[in-house]
Amino acid sequence: MILKKNHTKGFTLIELLIVIAIIGILAAVALPMYRQHTVKAKVTEAVNAVRYIATALTEYKQDLTLVAVAWPNCPNTAAIQTTLGVGLGAVSRISNAQIDPATGTIQATLVNIDIAVDGKTLSMVPTEAADGSISWVWTGTVPPAYIPQR
Repeated sequence: MILKKNHTKGFTLIELLIVIAIIGILAAVALPMYRQHTVKAKVTEAVNAVRYIATALTEYKQDLTLVAVAWPNCPNTAAIQTTLGVGLGAVSRISNAQIDPATGTIQATLVNIDIAVDGKTLSMVPTEAADGSISWVWTGTVPPAYIPQR
């Protein structure tokens, strides 16, 4: 008489539950990180637009240094386009941008990104050196994680 051993192949319930728990833990860590990186990528569009304004504003200020002109008065995106030649119509992440004529601060209001940053502002503040060069510093009401470092 031949005896057959009854071997079953597969995973036990405990092994499957451990795998599901590990996947759940990894998802709990990865999803918030993915969301933060997605928001940072969308904020980059607005950052680039503000940098274009800063470049045009620097050229405007340095070209008119001999006339001793102040910063231009640009209360909205249309005035920025007419004064500096920077069109922001295609930028879907900024609802409004303006330049303060007293300080030269560029301020852009963010929109269509995420609830964490929508309606908040991203600003660049100029500092003029004695030699006439202008350096820019990022500020704003957006959370610090989304403000560019340089």
